Amino acid sequence: MNSLVKIADLLYGWLVKIAGSLQSPLLLAIRLYWGWQFWQAGWGKLQDIGKTIDYFTSLGIPAPSLNAHFVAVLEAGGGILLILGLGSRLIALPLVVDMVMAFVTADREALGSIFSDPDKLYAAAPYTFLFASLLILVFGPGKISVDELISRSRKKKPAAPVAA
Repeated sequence: MNSLVKIADLLYGWLVKIAGSLQSPLLLAIRLYWGWQFWQAGWGKLQDIGKTIDYFTSLGIPAPSLNAHFVAVLEAGGGILLILGLGSRLIALPLVVDMVMAFVTADREALGSIFSDPDKLYAAAPYTFLFASLLILVFGPGKISVDELISRSRKKKPAAPVAA
């Protein structure tokens, strides 16, 4: 029995190590794919900003022109930052807020059916954008990112001597 426990511990240890080694590649894939999707969504809004303003107006969003421009730049710029893995957690937070507001303003029915008909929630356009943004906010960009390069270079620099 004792040897069975040791074998189980060994196998579980391998599983944890292998799965852990996949964390950064998975976060990279999420950042690349959803960063590209955010960039496309934002760029599309910028390319036809009048249509975006009209849509925001129809939803009753205050200051529709200002908000349309803000959201378009946030999504396009945020997408680029996610792709690079630069300021990932910093940009993920406003992207999360952006997607929550998209649910509240444009997909309220899907949001309201979170318990009664969760398939509506999952099928709503903001859902996967929100989920990807939350993953990056919570877990960070991973080791394959500009954020990681900056972090490593800051750790390597010796502290500047303090003048007496």
